[in-house]
Amino acid sequence: MFDPSQEDLFAPFDPIATSKNLEELHSLIRDCTRCPELAGYRTQAVPGVGPVNARVFFIGEAPGRWEDQHGEPFVGAAGVYLTELLAKIGLDRSQVFITNIVKCRPPDNRDLRAAEIKYCAPYLERQLTFVKADLVVLLGRVALERFFPKEKITEVACQPRRKVIGSREITFLPVLHPAFGIRREEIKPEIERQFWTIKEVLDEL
Repeated sequence: MFDPSQEDLFAPFDPIATSKNLEELHSLIRDCTRCPELAGYRTQAVPGVGPVNARVFFIGEAPGRWEDQHGEPFVGAAGVYLTELLAKIGLDRSQVFITNIVKCRPPDNRDLRAAEIKYCAPYLERQLTFVKADLVVLLGRVALERFFPKEKITEVACQPRRKVIGSREITFLPVLHPAFGIRREEIKPEIERQFWTIKEVLDEL
């Protein structure tokens, strides 16, 4: 009989850690039941989308209603705006990788719980292993706090910082979430200015 106390003995055979490519990893995400409430509520999990050789890796918070229905991140109003922002700085959506901290829609789009972020973390870190992007853009407060828990988005937006994930040091750039501009039209000029920083940092790398 399996003894849960010996579970750590099986760590080297963890299917997430031993997944061979994005396709295999994303299949694991679609079948994930680590968070029973999210797994029971979702229509489908939303692993992420984009090429494995993307230079820019975007991380948002969690799927919303439209993302839950379509199985792709950022396809609602914020996603349309994100696509527009990318075009302004000379990037096509097909060139970048886009995902979220948590891969399933929370009930009624409620705030994420710490346990949900923790259980989904291995998936995100494995994605960062496969997609060796030059720049990881943190969209909004929740994405920033996942990697830099003591920092505030209003204070550090557009300030690159580096952090070791796995065996690789990665450049992160926090910016305001596009959804903020959807809710408050007057914020859009600032969001667009911050997105130009993405191009500037990318050109320097």
